[in-house]
Amino acid sequence: MTVIRVLFLADTHLGFDLPQRPRINRRRRGHDFFENFERTLDVAVQERVDFVIHGGDLFYRSRVPTSLVQQVFQPLKKLATAGIHVVLVPGNHERSRIPYPMLALHPRIHVFDRPRTFIVEGSGAKVALAGFPYYRHGVRSAFMDLLNDTGCSGVGADISLLCVHHTFEGATVGPSDYTFTYERDVVRLAEVPRSFAAVLSGHIHRHQVLTRDLRGRALDVPVVYPGSIERTSFAERDEPKGFLLLEFASAGLSGGILSKWEFRELPARPMVMADFQANGDAAVRLGSEIRKVIDGAPVDSILRLRIHGYPDEEVRNLVRAAHLRALAPATMNIEAVLVDARVQVDAHQRKMR
Repeated sequence: MTVIRVLFLADTHLGFDLPQRPRINRRRRGHDFFENFERTLDVAVQERVDFVIHGGDLFYRSRVPTSLVQQVFQPLKKLATAGIHVVLVPGNHERSRIPYPMLALHPRIHVFDRPRTFIVEGSGAKVALAGFPYYRHGVRSAFMDLLNDTGCSGVGADISLLCVHHTFEGATVGPSDYTFTYERDVVRLAEVPRSFAAVLSGHIHRHQVLTRDLRGRALDVPVVYPGSIERTSFAERDEPKGFLLLEFASAGLSGGILSKWEFRELPARPMVMADFQANGDAAVRLGSEIRKVIDGAPVDSILRLRIHGYPDEEVRNLVRAAHLRALAPATMNIEAVLVDARVQVDAHQRKMR
């Protein structure tokens, strides 16, 4: 029985909040993403994996400076040179393509620039990696055509994996555990061929392994999400972040099986959200309450203050970004959102149309 070891990560969003020429001196979150990216790749070397597979949204957007792409591909090429195959699925943030693709050229770096199947011989096994870049026009109706375009049928590999950046039925997100079902951008679980050992997908930022369909029936092919490596929104504030170590066994079966998976957690900045009431002359009271929240929050937290009501100018000055940054430690990210004021402005704009 042949075993293949894979380190699977996704949704790194590298370059997020990391401007080349910052106009404001404040703590930037971009370094957190890069540090976790580098931690993850270090584990790939330590654990001697055969593949590092990235499930999409390597970068935070499609248009990024060349220097950022070089910074990202330097450690990936180092892995490839050391004998580890690197597989990349372009995601929606990259608009389905890796920027400056020439910088990714290496015999062991495989990019799904179109629907295709990579065949890799190694570790005593024939491994087939089928996949396609993020499809932006309703993947539910196009999935089978995209799959056929990969040429994965009849490959006859010891281990076959489907690598994509999409939402599958049953995936959950957010504090309320929203479950994706029948939307046009959600793939039907029943359409995944049994010839795959697993589907490895990015796009969903919460780590989860789907093993049952919407009716509770066991899946022949599990769908695996590593989640993002850092928290990107307050909807993720209670979610652990990390990556997956996976083992696939040939076991004499066409396509193999997922025999083991382990989620490795990464350090993630704590996110704290606090609500305040502000009506009229609330500045003195509000200032005291804000200081109390700042003092009680972790010094490295990402703090969001939600201001309800219709504050006067004094209160608005109190919650301006520059003033809040002066109150908080330099290690903290802090912002204020005028909740009801924003609703009022939106309603007024709609009325004027």
